Order: sequence, then C-alpha cells, then structure tokens
Amino acid sequence: MISRLIPTEKSDPELAPFRPGLLFGFFNAMTWQIGIGTPMVLFAEELGASSLQVGLAYSFVFILTPIQILATALLPKFGYKKVMLGGWAARSLFLIVPVWLAIAAAHSGVKPWMAPALVGSVFWFCFFRTIGAAAIMPWLYSILPPKARGRYFASDQFISGFAGVGTLLACVALFAQLPIFVALLIQYGIALAGSYLSFMSLRRLPDAPNPEPIGLGRVFRDTPRYMFRPSRFRQFLWLAVGYAVVSTPIPPFLAYYLKVGPALSAGQIMGFEVLRYAGVIAAAAFIKRRISQHGARPFFLLAMILYVMVAAFWWAFIHREWTMLGGVYVAYFGLGLAAACWTISNLNYLAQVIEDDNRALMIAVQGAVTACVGGLSPILWGMALKSQNAAGGPAIDSTMFQVFFGVVIVGVVVLSSLVGRLPEDETQPAKSLVIGNAIFRPFRAATYLVSLVDLRELEKNPPGPEAEPSKGSR
Repeated sequence: MISRLIPTEKSDPELAPFRPGLLFGFFNAMTWQIGIGTPMVLFAEELGASSLQVGLAYSFVFILTPIQILATALLPKFGYKKVMLGGWAARSLFLIVPVWLAIAAAHSGVKPWMAPALVGSVFWFCFFRTIGAAAIMPWLYSILPPKARGRYFASDQFISGFAGVGTLLACVALFAQLPIFVALLIQYGIALAGSYLSFMSLRRLPDAPNPEPIGLGRVFRDTPRYMFRPSRFRQFLWLAVGYAVVSTPIPPFLAYYLKVGPALSAGQIMGFEVLRYAGVIAAAAFIKRRISQHGARPFFLLAMILYVMVAAFWWAFIHREWTMLGGVYVAYFGLGLAAACWTISNLNYLAQVIEDDNRALMIAVQGAVTACVGGLSPILWGMALKSQNAAGGPAIDSTMFQVFFGVVIVGVVVLSSLVGRLPEDETQPAKSLVIGNAIFRPFRAATYLVSLVDLRELEKNPPGPEAEPSKGSR
C-alpha cells in the first residue's frame, strides 16, 4: 500500500523521480492547516481580535486571488520553478511573526498591537502564497509523464489528506495538554517546519520549459465580456459567486463564536474541525465516480440541502443558548460534506460551459471572480457581527449571528432554484477540471483554478528535455 502511494524505483520507476512533489503536498498541508486555517482564527481570538479582524485575516487568501492572474505574467520570464520557489520562500518568512507573537504573549501577556500584527502577517503570507500558486499546477502538468499524471494526483490527494488530518489531530492534542500559547507556539513551529520542508521538496523537482508570453491586455479586455455577456458561463459564474458569498464566512465565524460564546476550549473546536475535514474526505470518496454517471446537478442540490440543514441547526443552537452541543459534531461533518459536494460538482460543471478557444482565461475568470467576491463576505459580516462582552472583550452579536444563518438559508434556497434550472447534457459528460489535493480545501478551491496557462495543452505534450529529473532529484 505504502509503496503504491510513495513510489520507488522498484514499485513505479516512471513516477519515482517526482516523489519530491508528493512530499511537497504532505509538508504543505502541515503549513496551510495552521497558517490560514482554524488555529489562526483561534490564535487571533486569544490575542483579542474582533470579528472584523478575524474576517479580514480569513479573507486575504480569497481577495488576493486577482494577483494570481497577474503573477502568471512572470512565468514566461522566470519559469515555473523560480516563481514557485520565490513565492514559497517569501511566505515562510511571515510564519516567523506568529511564532514570535506566541512567545511574546506567553512571556509578557497579550498587548493591543498583537492582533493587528498577526492579521498583517497573514496578509503577506497569503500575498506571496498567491504568487507561488500561479505556477504549481502548470508546472506539475509540464514535468509529469502523461501516463503517470493520474497516479500522481491520486497519491497526492491521499498523502495530503493524511497530513491534513494528522495536523488537525496534533493541534487537538496540543491544545488539550498545554497552555494555549505554548500549544500555539508548537503549532506554528510545525507550520514553519512544514513550509521549509515543502520548499526543499520543490527544489528537488525538475524545471520545465517556460510557457509562451501571456498577454495581460487580453485579460483586461475579455474579462468583462465573460462576466456580463449572456451565456451559460455567465449564468453559472454568478451562481457560483452567490454560493461563495453565502458559504465563505461560515468556518471562521463558527470557530470564533464557539470560543467567545459558549467558551468551548480550543481543543474541542479543533476536534470539530477534524470532523469537518472527515466530511470533505467522505464526500470526495462518494462523489468521485458517481458524478460522471449522474451529472453535477444532483450533487449541487445535495450540497444545498446540506447547507440548509447545517444553517438551521446553528440558528437553533444560538436561539436555544447552546443546549444542543451534541449536534455540533454532526453539523461540522455535514458542513464538510456540503462544501466538498459543491466543489466537486463545480469542477465538473465548469468544464461544460467554457469555450475551447478561451479555456484558460474563462477558468481563471471564474476562479478569480468567485474567490474575490466571496472573500469580501467575511469582511462585511465581520463588521456586522462585531460586539463586546460584559467585560469589554471582543464577542459576536448573537442576534446578528442568527440573522446571518437566516440569510444563509434564504440564499441557499434561492440558489437551489437556480441550480435546478442549469442546463446539463448528461449524454456527453465533460471531463472534470483538476486541482490536485486542493479538493480537500473546498472553501478556497476556486483559488486553484486561477492560471492563464491552459493545462489541457500541457496534457497533450510530453515533458521536454528540461523536465528530465536530474540524479540529485531522484
């Protein structure tokens, strides 16, 4: 089993030279689960961050997505490897800030400047991550042998999922056994180590020929046309934007609310996150083969039903003042199921509504617009939910949080009626788009669609001589 997932010269000589790429996925999961996941939200709350500051920090990975399009213009000049390594090296530096903040808070107590410092470090982490992310998928497609790509991405998903679950479980244990800032210090140490090791793994991968020059003028000229001209693409684009606006704020504000409202421990909240991640994995396993048989629409509708059920539970949970704590476990698992159902269906349906001649740009437009507009939602809701407790500390306005889930229910019902009208040709199913192990990050999966390099063209071409791995990379 292990030899099939981590190829060796004996078990899979064709894929073995690209083993560093699989290790990259493993170590990178250790970083993002902490650096821009729920541990970051809990850290911000411990530093006294308001709901607005939490919404800002969580939104950066989304609202910076348009920079990813601009960053693809660097690829023809510097190549995939240099752009990716540069972005990943720079983002690692900003993980030092949370490490320092954890030490300072444990030693001297929480200071008013600490929460803004954490939010600022997350911004720059996401900024440089966005630059590097412009290169990763086209780079892998350029260097992997065509017949080995399916095996590579299957192994990548499993290994990254394993690392993601392991990181979450480690966070649960650390929060349960150690003082909060000591636990956060170790967690961010893990994230920093993962970032360094993922960088070193990338260095061992071979480079690929630089892509052809990419004209950004065409991007600015054609993007408004795709966004507003009547078409199936426009219809689905704005439906996806509506989904992003409704769903994106849910994970960060749930974690924040459970900490400042019912005052659950960080370990309990991270335990819920494990269940959400388990829901994502379960949905991915269930839908993967069935979507080609039944089409995307049934799974869109399944996602909508799950979101209504989850939102209704949280509305009741707040209304009844936290007397339904046992249901939180089911609600988190259901949230993971719903998010993954939508994401996988989105990848399948989007492939049906894009034009062959403008495939890369249309995919990039859908990813960037969806992520960017959806990323504004946590900021706006952070402003609306901002409140103070009796001691003057940050809190969430419970009444407004109920309103939020009411809006989610209404929004999902409207989206469901629109999804039911989506035209779909089930007799000629399209090949789903591929985003690698990002399928396990469904709430920000749209960001991995943003690239002006057409992966389909790379699929047709075998790796060139520049992509041959050196002996040192084996």
